[in-house]
Amino acid sequence: MNTDDILQKARSLIETEQHAEARLCLLEILKEDATNIPALIMLGGAYFSMEKYAEAEMVFEKLILLEPGIGRFSIGLFNTLWKMNRKEEALEEIKRFLSHADQDLEQETIGQYISIINQIESGDYPV
Repeated sequence: MNTDDILQKARSLIETEQHAEARLCLLEILKEDATNIPALIMLGGAYFSMEKYAEAEMVFEKLILLEPGIGRFSIGLFNTLWKMNRKEEALEEIKRFLSHADQDLEQETIGQYISIINQIESGDYPV
């Protein structure tokens, strides 16, 4: 199987909530190419869905090191930190992202963060 086939298989497994099986496929890809961004994104999401937040954090941090201004990587890390009750670090991630993000390309993520901040301030953001 080539990388694209394995990614597709992992995507199908994730869609049917077979996250542990998807993880194995993704790790197979990452053994050969440790910076495969699609595999890393799916792996971080799989770990998050399996509530393996420490593992998800490591994956999202790796993605951010590769591409510091990408919103979906930042949101992944923010949500992971928030779930681990590391709220101050989660808020610091918002600041870090805003300092690296291309304001034009990342308007959607910036909007999401503004909404999240407003919800946190009003006490409506899930704990």
